[in-house]
Amino acid sequence: MTTFGLRVNGTDREVDVPGMRRLLDVLREDLGLTGTKEGCGEGECGACTVLLDGEPVDSCLVPVCQVAGVDIRTVEGLAAPVAPADAGAGESAALDPLQAAFLVTGGAQCGICTPGMLMAARAYLDAGGGPDHDAISEAIAGNLCRCTGYTKIIEAIALVASASPNRPTGPTGPTGPTGPTGPTGPTGPDQQERPR
Repeated sequence: MTTFGLRVNGTDREVDVPGMRRLLDVLREDLGLTGTKEGCGEGECGACTVLLDGEPVDSCLVPVCQVAGVDIRTVEGLAAPVAPADAGAGESAALDPLQAAFLVTGGAQCGICTPGMLMAARAYLDAGGGPDHDAISEAIAGNLCRCTGYTKIIEAIALVASASPNRPTGPTGPTGPTGPTGPTGPTGPDQQERPR
């Protein structure tokens, strides 16, 4: 066993674990951050996506010995803490705009893929990604969802990208963020398949 100093969601933490222990297991079992889910355990589904120095990675593939000194951000780190004076009964955090958009659009269904989708989307948005359907599809292509068909997830991401102060506002055509048929344009059977 080795003691590793980790920076998780802006907080310095220490864990005494074998160096090859998966980051996913350290987060869930040793640090109690159970928002990150395990899907396949092979880096194929994206359910365990976290951000390492702002880049999305599958935490089931990363040994903890490789993340010492790296900024680790999990889904629990998306919500901003609410000041005690502003908190209501049982309220401890304000949702990230991306989390709120998932709620508004119905982008979250069973919840297994949601944390990974949120983290991949947050990395895309933080890198300046816009409301373009194809670009969003590419950004989340490593994350599988069996419930939503991706349409509502892409709508949520486009909604946040459209609201970004660094983005132009107003209509951008039939497939743009404010097109005539919704946040990402037409939604039909061809929009229900896995993003490219």
